[in-house]
Amino acid sequence: MASSDKQPATAAPGAAPVLVTDRVASLDVIRGIAVLAILIANVSGFAHPDLAYYWPPALPGGGNDTDGVVWLAQLVTVDGKFRGLFTILFGASMLLFLDKFGSSRLATAMQLRRLFWLLLFGLAHFFLLFRGDILFSYAVAGAVSLMFIRLSGDRLLALGIIWAVIGGLLSSLDYLTPALIEAGSEPAVEGAISYYREYWADQQMEAQLQHALIGSGSYWHILSYHWQSGPSLLTSYVVFCFFETIPMVLIGMGLFRLVTFDRPQEGAACNWLAIAGIAVSLGLNLVIGLYVLQAGFPPYQTQLAFFGLTGITNLPFLLGLPVVLAGWAWRAREGWLAQRLALAGRMAFTNYIGTSLVMVLVFQGWAGGLFGQLHRMEMLLVVAMGWAMMLTGSRLWLARFRQGPLEWVWRCLSYWQWFPNRLPRS
Repeated sequence: MASSDKQPATAAPGAAPVLVTDRVASLDVIRGIAVLAILIANVSGFAHPDLAYYWPPALPGGGNDTDGVVWLAQLVTVDGKFRGLFTILFGASMLLFLDKFGSSRLATAMQLRRLFWLLLFGLAHFFLLFRGDILFSYAVAGAVSLMFIRLSGDRLLALGIIWAVIGGLLSSLDYLTPALIEAGSEPAVEGAISYYREYWADQQMEAQLQHALIGSGSYWHILSYHWQSGPSLLTSYVVFCFFETIPMVLIGMGLFRLVTFDRPQEGAACNWLAIAGIAVSLGLNLVIGLYVLQAGFPPYQTQLAFFGLTGITNLPFLLGLPVVLAGWAWRAREGWLAQRLALAGRMAFTNYIGTSLVMVLVFQGWAGGLFGQLHRMEMLLVVAMGWAMMLTGSRLWLARFRQGPLEWVWRCLSYWQWFPNRLPRS
């Protein structure tokens, strides 16, 4: 993702490659945690039709008890949270990049150029590898968020929080009526029940189509499907930017201006408030998830919980987690775990795209052929494999190069200049 690099003070803005000593190490550690954790949420998008991403009965045999338990654990601790953390870090790194320039006009122009290339990377990732791409959304959200960069940190944070709450409420309203009808809490108007049943039947038919196509079709057939269905999905991503991505970017900008990431946080009250927010968020998500699990995953109530309510209840978690992780990253900065996570974070862009390539090779029918076959617990074994590859690959690559390969390509394209990437031989 967006790099957390700073230029040497003696260099012209943007004219020199990143020095490791100029990085905000805690941001790299947090980004490493986020890029690893986001694979837990994304793996079902590689392994199954879209429906299985949030609805366990779409798994083999209608799912099992363990699938429900893992779904609950992910809803409480992972889903929406590390995507949100990744987005917050993107917002922070946007400001970090802008701080390298003395001219606001130059800074905005350079950031827009970076976002343009990120948009193209996102589109390529979306059509060639993974329909759940977030880079396209980041480029759109980043461009919109540039309008607010002159605001102070507290105003950015307040705006982001208010915007996120409104977005979560509006998302919840999309699913509230069918969920209440489904629960028998609201009388259905004439035709409403049949409409919602037909819509859900269409979703299940689409899942069957994806299962047949991705599970046994060629790569070219899958590309054709992505090309046909992609424009409407990308349009929904643009809409989603205004519900979640933009406010998370603004929160990241606000936190970057208010929270010191490169040294220990001052004041125990701030840390305890962050921990309390995380605890409240986890508790609320547990209540929501248990209700859906015990109800047997009613389709619309599941969607209300997954896409609506948790968009609001995740907020205290997302506000507190960067503060807690920044403090831990500083204290553990000399330890092997923090150092490995920092290396993975420095290559988060490459790791994110590279993981998609590996997952495609593992699951799609023309390659590894595991599409539609694994339950959620089994998918976690694939996640562990992905973690091992990211942690090991990042260490080996950065022992020889300054940046990950995609980070380096993005930098060269953004500045329209060739930068040496190989480290000098010691």
